[in-house]
Amino acid sequence: MGCINSKNAVSGDSSPYLSPVDHVILEPLPPPAVSVAGSRGHSHVAGSSLADEKKKLKKNASKKSNGSFSIRLGFSKRHVDAEHNAAGWPSWLTVTAGEAVHGWLPLRADSFQKLDKIGQGTYSSVFRAREVETGRMFALKKVRFDNLQPESIRFMAREISILRRLDHPNIMKLEGIITSKQSSSIYLVFEYMEHDLAGLVSRPDILFTDSQIKCYLRQLLSGIEHCHIRGIMHRDIKVSNILLNNEGILKIGDFGLANTISPNNKHQLTSRVVTLWYRPPELLMGSTNYGVSVDLWSVGCVFAELFLGKPILKGRTEVEQLHKIFKLCGSPPDDFWKKYKLPHATVFKPQTTYESSLRERCAEFPETAVDLLETLLSIDPANRGTASSALMSEYFNTKPYACNPSNLPKYSPSKELDAKSREDMSRKRTDDKMQMRDAATSRRQPRRVKKYLREPIDHTQSVSKEHMQNGPHNVR
Repeated sequence: MGCINSKNAVSGDSSPYLSPVDHVILEPLPPPAVSVAGSRGHSHVAGSSLADEKKKLKKNASKKSNGSFSIRLGFSKRHVDAEHNAAGWPSWLTVTAGEAVHGWLPLRADSFQKLDKIGQGTYSSVFRAREVETGRMFALKKVRFDNLQPESIRFMAREISILRRLDHPNIMKLEGIITSKQSSSIYLVFEYMEHDLAGLVSRPDILFTDSQIKCYLRQLLSGIEHCHIRGIMHRDIKVSNILLNNEGILKIGDFGLANTISPNNKHQLTSRVVTLWYRPPELLMGSTNYGVSVDLWSVGCVFAELFLGKPILKGRTEVEQLHKIFKLCGSPPDDFWKKYKLPHATVFKPQTTYESSLRERCAEFPETAVDLLETLLSIDPANRGTASSALMSEYFNTKPYACNPSNLPKYSPSKELDAKSREDMSRKRTDDKMQMRDAATSRRQPRRVKKYLREPIDHTQSVSKEHMQNGPHNVR
């Protein structure tokens, strides 16, 4: 499946356009990819020629007038625009973020048969699809954005640019992009993965062994290490973004919130990233100057979840989430507040001093697992170490060792949507039982209701126990 294969001519996209995304996070874009090869090797790499062109332009600029330089730059831009137009990319994409797709050809929409929806995110929907020519299964991620808003396009294109820079067996590889000149939408094409960790962890019939957890965590940290070495933060590590296939291979997916590490911290970053249950304390307190350690906190949360079968920190609000973090990991020392000077520190600084309860909460975990977990869930980002140091920790060098991915059990397809479906069915059964019980109670007490209607209302009476049980404070 090649995204730069010349046989993939451009066609229209018959899928409907989705409404624009609200609250788009506007941050600096990463530099364009400089070397990209198609999955079947049918591409020509344009990055090196661009670099040569830039050197020539710089050399000519020192010798000639500014006017001559502008003419050459204009010619170069027109040449690139012509390439994009001939390739079949829509103008709204190439005008705003042409570097994200430079050197690639778009895939045809009719090359795939869309089957069923397998994922839903804030900025995207994911579908299972069959490639018509080969019969191979793929995952098509439809990215939501407003193609009339340049910032929205750049936000979408950042994910493409970042994915093109990554090449690792534990990271989802971008196989191609479906769009056309006439299309107002984009599909990112990935290999199909049968499971995500959210689906597997939520299944009551699955209990991971120590060696299986080590296998999953080692693959996760290897993918994270690859990202961090290349200066990329994922910023949304959670069980639903960690995918697995039937060969036991784990891959990190959904780089929609990923960004590059800002050189010398010149640009402020948004703190509104990472799903709440996996969000580190510094982001909850408004930090805009952070690094790859935010991913390591999230990895720690996933690590604990593999043992517990449920999230270790499950707050309903940011305030509650931070309170749960302090109760589990302990209150930050005084020098923490002076060191980081977080925007919301005065609001969220706990009035009570908490001691860490992590070892008590994880008493059934292996000792070396708790040691690593304590490091990853350090309140101070500087104490979380790195993905590389985590991979060299004692946890991975003690028995039972991580099993080979091929030895992992084979499961029936299980994803986050499946888990949500099970939760909805369970909730519906509970609601049905409550309605039946309430109806039966009403039938047994008709005379009491009539008596209450005849009696004058006493506003001083306390609220009934039944009313309190069904009140808003008990909604879960």
